[in-house]
Amino acid sequence: MTSKPLILACGHIETTIAPHRGAIVTSLRIDGRELLYFDEATFNDPAKNVRGGIPLLFPTPGKLENDLWSYGSQSGTLPQHGFARNLPWTIEATGESSATLLLSSSDVTRSAYPWDFEARLTYAVSPNSLRIELVVKNASESPMPFAFGLHPYFLVRNKAKARIPTSATRAFDNVSKTTVPFSGFDLTANEVDLHLIDHGSTRGILDLGDGVQIAIDTSPEFIRWVVWTVAGKDYVCLEPWTAPGNALNTGEGIILLPPQETRALWVTISTFQ
Repeated sequence: MTSKPLILACGHIETTIAPHRGAIVTSLRIDGRELLYFDEATFNDPAKNVRGGIPLLFPTPGKLENDLWSYGSQSGTLPQHGFARNLPWTIEATGESSATLLLSSSDVTRSAYPWDFEARLTYAVSPNSLRIELVVKNASESPMPFAFGLHPYFLVRNKAKARIPTSATRAFDNVSKTTVPFSGFDLTANEVDLHLIDHGSTRGILDLGDGVQIAIDTSPEFIRWVVWTVAGKDYVCLEPWTAPGNALNTGEGIILLPPQETRALWVTISTFQ
């Protein structure tokens, strides 16, 4: 597996992808402006989860209770956010503005998640956006439960000016582990880890406070939006998930894919002023 990055460009957009490191997007530039926070030290240490870029969360976003899951007659152990972000992806096709990568089930994945699958990931840049599409095929003989999410680390140097508009009224506070009334974000707090329960939209917006806004648009499956940041770090994560944390135990938001069928999910990232 090569460690050579993929660079895609079109119009005002350029993005860089590392197939060997979980197919993570390491850079996203629009009009020459870098939108992503990226920690090179964690990227260069295979023992660490990458802090930055756009990690992929599959087959379960969030944390399972005690890292254990049980669904129907199956059970197992999975780390937080699943295994896709930690495994190498194979390059199937690549061009100037798009690339398709593949993650297939293996002995490593089956030891934690006993279904056979193919996950095809296509990154495509247009003059104004980055589109990320995941097509999952269940290659097993039984229905396969899964969820998917993205964990974009957006570069935010002044959190006091940044805003995330939402109509949500309730959130799960992952710091206190309680469901709380929601009336707005304080992105300058020591830690914000809020999972919006009733955002009610397939669009999320991060207003950087300097005239630029980042828009995330998704397919209908993305029902849960997560906002995470910690003091002293120049990032705000605005994360679309298809299910809340611990979904492989609760079943909430889980996609149950019949044998030999496929499901396509997509997310686009763009900017506007």
